[in-house]
Amino acid sequence: MSEKVCMLVAEHPFLDSRIFKREAKSLKNLGYDVTLIVPRKDGYLFDIDGTPIKDKFTSSSFMHEGIKIVTYSFEESRAPLSKVVAPVSKWEQGFSNPLTELGIQQNADVYHAHEYLSLFAGIGVKRLLKQRNKEVKLIYDSHELTPDPFDPKNHESHRNNLKEKLLIMLKEVDQIITISHSIKSWFLSQDPTFSVEVIYNSHPLVKEFQPKDFTGNGLIACYEGNIDYKRGSKDKIIQITEKCADSIGFQFKIIGGTRFGDTFKLPNHLKDKIKLTGWVDYYSITQHMKDVEVGWIDYEDLHESLNRSYAMPNKFFSYLNNGVPIVVNRSHEMESFLRTHRCGLVINKRDATATDYAEAMLYLANNKKVLKQMSLNARKVMEETYCWEKMENRLDNVYHELLNN
Repeated sequence: MSEKVCMLVAEHPFLDSRIFKREAKSLKNLGYDVTLIVPRKDGYLFDIDGTPIKDKFTSSSFMHEGIKIVTYSFEESRAPLSKVVAPVSKWEQGFSNPLTELGIQQNADVYHAHEYLSLFAGIGVKRLLKQRNKEVKLIYDSHELTPDPFDPKNHESHRNNLKEKLLIMLKEVDQIITISHSIKSWFLSQDPTFSVEVIYNSHPLVKEFQPKDFTGNGLIACYEGNIDYKRGSKDKIIQITEKCADSIGFQFKIIGGTRFGDTFKLPNHLKDKIKLTGWVDYYSITQHMKDVEVGWIDYEDLHESLNRSYAMPNKFFSYLNNGVPIVVNRSHEMESFLRTHRCGLVINKRDATATDYAEAMLYLANNKKVLKQMSLNARKVMEETYCWEKMENRLDNVYHELLNN
């Protein structure tokens, strides 16, 4: 009989690329019985850009691509899950939440939590099942560094309380997974006895990859993912495009874009220079990347976020997977990677401007031999070390060791 894995999700969309497309599907392929417990907002599951999915997935539970999906009300879960900030003596009140209750019903062998609040739900599952004489394993998959030690949105006393509660919860966790070595180091600096593995936000290796020739005179840049306040500034995209288009044939392709309820209105004079593909199927990203020559990543206000400095986002590996060199500002983890593997260009500023990025892209447009070598390096490092197939082996090892100790 297959060991059962239950993934606990408090905030992410159920088709999240890390949670569903990679980890859940890999675990299924490795022989595990996988269930995801995921939130509905206003009664609906939601897509990766936050759009409510109203025409399908309406049952409270269903099978999707061989994985069982169980749903609950996001709104009903928030108040009890928020008890995590209360004194530990009152935590039991918070365990009366839909995510914990549905988790217990699955009677799984491993519980895999994906956020701070779903970790709290998982602590409830582990404790309450232990009262029923069932020992289970608990994994905390830290997609981000939460709480962010620098984030000004939370008062210092609140950040300290969140951190204190996190460290208490982690004492009951059997394995931490995270997305960068910097975040791993942060966990170990808090307690060297933690068991931490890095599983990058990699993509399955593109099988039909053809090296790019970089023979054109212009340049096609790309931004993939969410355009929001701190990532993928609309103003910078417009300004970069204006500055580059004055000198060369230039196009900025955006794969993804704004989230539900937001729009990106293009200036008339740039409608033929900025191409919006919208949100595309995960497996079709490669087709949209075929003509892309440079991938852009920009994280703003790094002095306010240790998490952004330590990030290794999905788009980073998506670019590398498709042989696309990366241009990024000086964010610690990505800078270290690009300088080590020589597969991109780092602006030597934490707060890079649109002019800085435009100058970098114009340099690469005029040095296609350099760009081509970066592209080959990007693809090579994915093939040899960082593709999802290698990460799946790490995930397999984590689960094997957990269940055989």
